[in-house]
Amino acid sequence: MINEIVAFKISIVGLKASDANLYPSQISGGMKKKAALARALAMDPKLLFLDEPTSGLDPISAREFDALILKLRDLLGLTIVMVSHDLQSIYDTVDKVAILDNKKVVYEGNLDNIFGVENEFIKTFFNGIKKV
Repeated sequence: MINEIVAFKISIVGLKASDANLYPSQISGGMKKKAALARALAMDPKLLFLDEPTSGLDPISAREFDALILKLRDLLGLTIVMVSHDLQSIYDTVDKVAILDNKKVVYEGNLDNIFGVENEFIKTFFNGIKKV
């Protein structure tokens, strides 16, 4: 039964069954991210924490990983808490955002209202870029 669970978790993150037999040195950065995601999903959590999930990925792989996160969220009914500095990933994946500045939450809500916030860190971080 464990082998079936492992095979399922590997497949839902987009890896092949044969990838389970590879060593970390034999897989790409994107595959490592997917393997870590499969491990995180092993116990069927309802809450998933992701810390900079797209760091180190090229832009195409990062967008594919964002799409995978959304697919898994919907498929498995997950609540995802994500720390990210990747603006495109933020725009593509979040329902709500909390912005920290000087160890305090300076904004909490949706991205539609972020540009009306009078906070220098927020203005600098988002650099006036509107959601695409």
